[in-house]
Amino acid sequence: MLLDLFADKLREPAECIIRIGTADRQITDLYPFLMEVTADITRDKAATATLQFETRRDEDGRWLVQDAGILAPWEPIVIEAAFGTTREEIMRGCIREIKADYPDDAGAAKVTVECQDESIKLDREHVRHVWGGDAPTSDRIIITTILTDHGLILDPESGAGLSGLVINQNDTDIRFLRNRAEANGYELIFSGEKVYFGPMRLDARPQETIMVYAGPKTSCYSFSITDDGHKPDKVGFDRAKTEGAGVASSVVAPDLPLLGTESTDSSGSGLHDFMWKMTRQGGTNEAELLARSQKMANEFSMKVKAEGELDGSLYGHVLRIGEPVEVDGVGERYGGVYYVDTVKHRFSMDGYRQTFTLLRNGYGYNAGSSPAGIL
Repeated sequence: MLLDLFADKLREPAECIIRIGTADRQITDLYPFLMEVTADITRDKAATATLQFETRRDEDGRWLVQDAGILAPWEPIVIEAAFGTTREEIMRGCIREIKADYPDDAGAAKVTVECQDESIKLDREHVRHVWGGDAPTSDRIIITTILTDHGLILDPESGAGLSGLVINQNDTDIRFLRNRAEANGYELIFSGEKVYFGPMRLDARPQETIMVYAGPKTSCYSFSITDDGHKPDKVGFDRAKTEGAGVASSVVAPDLPLLGTESTDSSGSGLHDFMWKMTRQGGTNEAELLARSQKMANEFSMKVKAEGELDGSLYGHVLRIGEPVEVDGVGERYGGVYYVDTVKHRFSMDGYRQTFTLLRNGYGYNAGSSPAGIL
């Protein structure tokens, strides 16, 4: 039976489902003590979650939460949102830390459980290994090998990465993979049992539309936009000439699909070109430098930033990072498709809330999308 605490306040309540252990069973006996669940999901860091339990002693002196034999470090955990008969995963990983508090008031005793996504499994061993020692290899082969070793799957939509590589690994697997993602200008996103290693997916199919000021269809409590013009339109870098002495300069422009009908590029402002130069890192070859510059230029192009909060039950879905989502009800200039940067999920007495950050490199409604009432 699911926790009624999360179902009292909403007309069509989303429910929080938590499964722990290798048996993958729900924490049915602990639901009555669960006060709050939060999960922070971002594009550039490991996803984390926090479970807050109240706890008390029974007549035998046992604490009903921490002595239940369910919670322990490194136990697998899956957190889902249930919308009627449909379930959508928020995060999966392992329990990282458990904290039990016993204050003066025994009625205020609580247990806090900190969790991290599957990337924590790749952070247990410092590895020294030469990749491509026998024959040059590629990033795709490297990441596939590492993920397979940890029981994970490379998302088939992942990029190929750089090839012809001979690389020394002298770090944990997750730190090494994050470095390789940076070297390719890629994202590294853990989602379910799959890991995406590739460029930003602005051209993916948009998720369920976020509705603002849409009467009974409204799913968004609040929505605010920052349109930051002080971000460069291009990124430059210098490199040593292949022949002769001196330095050659390169300029990289964004290459992302446009989320809108008009670019945020300011080159038509009548001012000087807006370009920032990237500092070259020691040991970085030209291919990596180009990939890093491209990623930086793409990120800078996302000059429109939106922040808001969803009623998770009315939205009816788990908003996913690293994918597009359409926003309707904020006008012709700022309405349209955005890219999901971060989402914080919260289950509590107030129901299910999703606080989000969205990014955009354009203005106006994209082809195929339209403001409410216009088809």
